Amino acid sequence: MNVTTAYKGKVLVAGATGKTGQWVVKRLLHYGIPVRVFSRERDKALSLFGESVEIVTGRIQSATDIADAVKGCDAVISALGSSSVSGESSPGDVDRDGVIRLVDESAQKGVKHFGLVSSMAVTKWYHPLNLFGGVLLKKWEAEEHLRKVFSIEGRSYTIVRPGGLKDGEPLCHKLHVDVGDRLWSGWINRSDVAELLVVALWLEKAKNKTFEVINEAEEKQVGLEQYYYTLPE
Repeated sequence: MNVTTAYKGKVLVAGATGKTGQWVVKRLLHYGIPVRVFSRERDKALSLFGESVEIVTGRIQSATDIADAVKGCDAVISALGSSSVSGESSPGDVDRDGVIRLVDESAQKGVKHFGLVSSMAVTKWYHPLNLFGGVLLKKWEAEEHLRKVFSIEGRSYTIVRPGGLKDGEPLCHKLHVDVGDRLWSGWINRSDVAELLVVALWLEKAKNKTFEVINEAEEKQVGLEQYYYTLPE
């Protein structure tokens, strides 16, 4: 059953057909928030979400496609992620350039809030994940651009840096939230990453924040609801 929220704007989800992006869409719909999906594969998006969302097709490499997708949206949540070392699905093309292009077009079209899935250890150039096309460095460059563009008055951002991503329902684990990229390892459900980015749409203490998040413990703690995490000041 969906629940209502005070947030009434339309949200564009980029990377919606990926595993984390699917959860972002699910959690937005859970709260009754209108969703527009930006995908290069309309049939795949339609098979995943049916008629419950608006679908706009396009490529993250095209500023024109992005501009069409963000038009009329109040917020954007990006769950974009690279899937190959080179080419159009590489970290450079997706995690950096794609996100930067999405940030710029969102700002030009009047988007008020931008949420971004990044990664724990994004500032650590020597982390093993950087062996995959320098993906952490590319995510860091995109983060920096987002903070610059959406820190001005009238705009806001939330950057979530999750640990290793797992499948599972949301609101089942107490989360450990930190700042300063001091965490090296840990796991979190994709659904909880999505939940954090969605509630950041209306939770003021989550605005203009960059934070890392992992499970406090692997044991389930069902029923924690809104108390299962505490954002740092």
